[in-house]
Amino acid sequence: MAASRPNRRDMDRSLTGRVGRVSGVVGPGTVGEVMVAFHGGTTAFHAHPYDESSVYPVGERVLVMYFEPPQTVYVEQLPEVLREDV
Repeated sequence: MAASRPNRRDMDRSLTGRVGRVSGVVGPGTVGEVMVAFHGGTTAFHAHPYDESSVYPVGERVLVMYFEPPQTVYVEQLPEVLREDV
């Protein structure tokens, strides 16, 4: 069963714009995992693709679009401007 994006009024934007690292594949029809700096540490969040179709492999850095309490984030590809040259 695919995750459906919650109504905008139910979303918490406190994590919007944070960069996370995928620790469990994020994709449609799955519950992935993303590690995000939060409250002075790093916390694991359940994760879904914001566009409901993208796939992000383990290790990829992603941008948090929305936070759905208590522990779910919706993510998208990290914009080029935020990527570090490796």
